[in-house]
Amino acid sequence: MATLIPLANVPTDMIEQVLDRAFGPNRHARTAYRIRTGTEWLEALSFAALDDDDLLVGTIQLWPVALTDPQGRAHPLVMVGPVAVLPEHQGEGYGKALMAASLGSIDPDAGLPQVLIGDEPYYGQWDFSARYTGGWRCPGPWDPERLLVRCANPAILPREGILGPWKA
Repeated sequence: MATLIPLANVPTDMIEQVLDRAFGPNRHARTAYRIRTGTEWLEALSFAALDDDDLLVGTIQLWPVALTDPQGRAHPLVMVGPVAVLPEHQGEGYGKALMAASLGSIDPDAGLPQVLIGDEPYYGQWDFSARYTGGWRCPGPWDPERLLVRCANPAILPREGILGPWKA
């Protein structure tokens, strides 16, 4: 059973070690890092998972990003991820617990869509889909089938745009 705590309670170097182990040392070259450049993760929506021995085994961070439409208007979104679980603990439910905690912390009345880069067969269990992101672009290489969004009212989503940091 996972114990979840605010990620802000975990030293930065420990977070970085989990991310390195989960994604490798070249993780900073990934497109998701480019999308959220210059922003800080949202403390109220980001968590850490501890195992039965209170050892850090996983983290999730959520970030403020925006989709800038062709007219230059920024549409705020929340980017989910990285969801990182140590390789030896993957498949034990830590990732699902982290996703449930973060997504459950988002006010359903806030109206902020959530976006991530991941596998739809897995993230579809939380209603993430590539159905509405076909005209979206990312700063760097990405697989359009892996650019997923979750939104209570998809009618508000722009059909086209490029993802990047949200700087209010």
